[in-house]
Amino acid sequence: MSKWAIATLRVVIAIALLGSVVVQAGMVALLWWDTDEEPTASGVALVIIGVLGVVTLQVVAVCIWRLLTMVRRGTVFSRAAFRYVDGVICAISATAVLIFAVAVWARFANHATPGDEVAPGLVGLICGFALVAAGVALVVYVMRALLAQAVALDSETKHLKSELDEVI
Repeated sequence: MSKWAIATLRVVIAIALLGSVVVQAGMVALLWWDTDEEPTASGVALVIIGVLGVVTLQVVAVCIWRLLTMVRRGTVFSRAAFRYVDGVICAISATAVLIFAVAVWARFANHATPGDEVAPGLVGLICGFALVAAGVALVVYVMRALLAQAVALDSETKHLKSELDEVI
């Protein structure tokens, strides 16, 4: 990977992290300061889910940043990379759970307030988004398995090279 691509991706990640902090602060501030009434339990639950969702994106960004550092140093094909890939998998899985939590909230919101129903199709669509997020976590898991094979192959190659050097 070129240095230019790594630097560009780092700039994008830094901007995204800064924006995510602003969004988190804004969500919490709007819940308490921009309403005439006390926040409802439903509103608080959605803000908590939203803030946690942004945290999962931040975790992914930090893990990718660390993996980019390993790519730049040429150490990405090592066991140390697994902890960051596992972090990405866990964060994406948590995102899927949070999206499903929104669907559960929407389902029960149908019966909480008359006239404020959520369409059943929308609940199904949100469940579909949760399924897609879980699928992305599975794709990253498969990529982790490929990384494990590459690490094993790299290790075997180094071992064979050292044996060949001894023979020569």
